[in-house]
Amino acid sequence: MLKLWRRGVPLSERLGEDSVLAAAPAPPPPTASPTGPNMSWLPEAPLLSQDQPIFLMTPAAQAVSGFFVWTALILTCHQIYMHLRFYSAPREQRHIVRILFIVPIYAFDSWLSLLFFTNDQYYVYFDTVRDCYEAFVIYNFLSLCYEYLGGESAIMAEIRGKPIESSCMYGTCCLRGRAYSIGLLRFCKQATLQFCVVKPLMAAVTVVLQACGKYKDGDFNVASGYLYVTIVYNVSVSLSLYALFLFYFSTRELLSPYSPMLKFLMVKSVIFLSFWQGMLLAILEKCGAIPQISSVEVSVGEGTVAAGYQNFIICIEMFFAALALRHAFTYRVYMDKSLDSHGPPPTCGAFGRCAPMKSISSSLKETMNPGDMVQDAIHNFSPAYQQYTQQSTLEQGAPAAVSRARGGGGGGGARGDTEKTLLLSSDDEF
Repeated sequence: MLKLWRRGVPLSERLGEDSVLAAAPAPPPPTASPTGPNMSWLPEAPLLSQDQPIFLMTPAAQAVSGFFVWTALILTCHQIYMHLRFYSAPREQRHIVRILFIVPIYAFDSWLSLLFFTNDQYYVYFDTVRDCYEAFVIYNFLSLCYEYLGGESAIMAEIRGKPIESSCMYGTCCLRGRAYSIGLLRFCKQATLQFCVVKPLMAAVTVVLQACGKYKDGDFNVASGYLYVTIVYNVSVSLSLYALFLFYFSTRELLSPYSPMLKFLMVKSVIFLSFWQGMLLAILEKCGAIPQISSVEVSVGEGTVAAGYQNFIICIEMFFAALALRHAFTYRVYMDKSLDSHGPPPTCGAFGRCAPMKSISSSLKETMNPGDMVQDAIHNFSPAYQQYTQQSTLEQGAPAAVSRARGGGGGGGARGDTEKTLLLSSDDEF
């Protein structure tokens, strides 16, 4: 008994050689954790099973996002209808309607991607449409600013020969000593038009890489296509954004009657901030801040959860974007102009004003025709037109068509008006 309580005596000697506890093997010594170069510096993202679904997989997420999406669709579609209803300034409202369409396209595309969240990588194909259209919006915003000021020739008449103010904020510090010329306007148009080419091209490349298994959101591996697509996107987006800043800096005094700051901020926030927002979410998922899904029943690839949160956020953001765009690109200015020139539209008894659907459909058809962008691209990139400025004129159509336009609010397409572009010589260099 004394052996059991004596210190320094082994347990086997205390209990005896025949004891069961004495015969039990000693536990193995703890093994050290490997600390080789294969250890990742990034923490592993926590895994969620099907029994613990993330918020994006719940009916509440689909209901909340659907409410904001359909409210934004109703607000924006009504605004587009009113612009087409009072289509009194075709060259301006054509670009405005195109810009407004970004809310339905962004919102509905993101909502569809959210509904098909558990279908692996489907969102990549849905987002291709969104990527192609946002480049179209950038071009139309710059073209709208041109139309506000009367076109290239009118802008050059105001700023030609004036020295460029050096400003680090607007990125003109490298243009010290230069003067405004046609080359500056040409650069702004070319920088936005290149985005209209690069964005759809990269969207097509993304679809091909996705089909080949070489594309995953947030995968910055050199063997993955996401890294290279992101680099090309960033260069193209930055160049386009710089061109818009440069144009605004050059014409901010001329654009002041049109409240350009709100329009500028809205278009930039919808397109550029959403792009960098998606890239930030992809990085957060890669760093482990966003949990991944591990389930046999649900197939969710790498980067899909971050893209799901991106789509959910966009669904909510589009509601507020619809409200802001409703104020930034109001139709009331054109409604007053249409009523002053053509008188009040006809009424339909107790239901108030009736909509001339034929006139609205023709205006919508003219609005969505991308022929002006193709013509502008040829003019800005062809060497034969480098020293010419464009001046658009609108020739009135037949008088018989005007009576139809009186009821339709003065749509350019309804009147049969013909838009012609004149080329004016310019000897400026940039």
